[in-house]
Amino acid sequence: MRLFDKLFRSEAIDHIFSDQEYIESLLQFEAALARAEAQAGVIPETDASAIANACHTHHFDIEAISAEAAHSGNVAIPLIKKLTEQVARTDKDAARFVHWGATSQDAIDTAVVLLVRRAFELMDRDLARISLTLAELAHKHRGTPMVARTWMQQALPTTFGYVVSGWLDAILRHRTRLADLGARNLVLQFGGAVGTLAALSGRGPLVAKALAEELRLPLPVIPWHTHRDRLVEIAAALGNCMGTLGKIARDISLQAQTEVGELAEPAEDGRGGSSTMPHKRNPVTCASLLACAVRVPGLVSTMLSGMIQEQQRALGGWQAEWETLPEVIRLTGGALHRLSEMLPGLEVDEARMRRNLDATKGLIFAEAVTMALGDRLGKIPAHVLLEAACKRAVAENRHLKDVLREEPGLRGYLTPADLEGLFDVSKYLGNANEFVDGVLAQMKSIAAVR
Repeated sequence: MRLFDKLFRSEAIDHIFSDQEYIESLLQFEAALARAEAQAGVIPETDASAIANACHTHHFDIEAISAEAAHSGNVAIPLIKKLTEQVARTDKDAARFVHWGATSQDAIDTAVVLLVRRAFELMDRDLARISLTLAELAHKHRGTPMVARTWMQQALPTTFGYVVSGWLDAILRHRTRLADLGARNLVLQFGGAVGTLAALSGRGPLVAKALAEELRLPLPVIPWHTHRDRLVEIAAALGNCMGTLGKIARDISLQAQTEVGELAEPAEDGRGGSSTMPHKRNPVTCASLLACAVRVPGLVSTMLSGMIQEQQRALGGWQAEWETLPEVIRLTGGALHRLSEMLPGLEVDEARMRRNLDATKGLIFAEAVTMALGDRLGKIPAHVLLEAACKRAVAENRHLKDVLREEPGLRGYLTPADLEGLFDVSKYLGNANEFVDGVLAQMKSIAAVR
């Protein structure tokens, strides 16, 4: 079913994990293997050329390979059989060297690594675009006051720039993490039947080195057939990234609620409408991201569960990865792409943010008064006094400042001018602006390195 692909996925990453591209990556491995073996003197160069020339997807019936995979246990076996037949049509001698000394898992794992490398490049572009947009928002709204909320209740003042900087800081970590992951985990898989390269009669390391160079992949010190930590680390890191995207989507959607009205997704014809309520403007991108954030953790769990593999070739655990890891990447990549497209048009209602600061009639400044009074009266007595004043303000539906003006317990400790200043939002933002500047400086340093 493809009905929901555009809602949850990125077309570019979906293309990478298509049947056609998967087969293409398997053939890329086989062509590179033949060339590497020729370089190492294992097979004649003419045979390597014949094999490489046959490694083109238009020679193969993907549906037929898929049908045969159900009987053989993986797609590499029927593909190699068909590749051998294809090579034999032009060079029967060369046909005997197809897939020489390798095993199916070498081809499959390396093909996946090649696909993931391509997906990472696209995901990095979207992370970069998200970072740039968030940096612009943080700078623009560095001094835009809004209510910070804890336990989904109004707490204290903050700035929208500070909130966005928190999002940006996390996104920058994910971008760095993705780069580190690629360098550390996207490595060649080549070990032959049980990882020893015994079939290559001592030339295995030479072939492996040449193969890694052909594919521009790092060469690990040992084949990793049943040690899946590299791919699992990738899945886990993407699950981590998806959690951050879900957090950003949750924040935006909460601030987009009618009663809050501080943020809104871009207004476009046909976007976020309802089938029955013409007035609705639903946060559809947030819904998409949150749906992906719900799905990905379970897929990461599958990857983790599949790590417990039997001896030198897994029965079930490895096979469980084949659809799971691509799905993790497709969902996370899709979420990144959709967020990168939505954020530049995010609508920020500064006036509504300002009005919402007054919704509690001053209660969000209770901590400020408590801390000022506690300096002179003691923290616990000050807390008790303010707690009682807050209850009175709520019960009488009055502004806290007006209640405190009448509070005898403040006399001699806080002057009317002191009290007025304690309800000035600009004076109780702490180090919010410094934190924003720190994240923006970090953004610039990362951009300079890249």
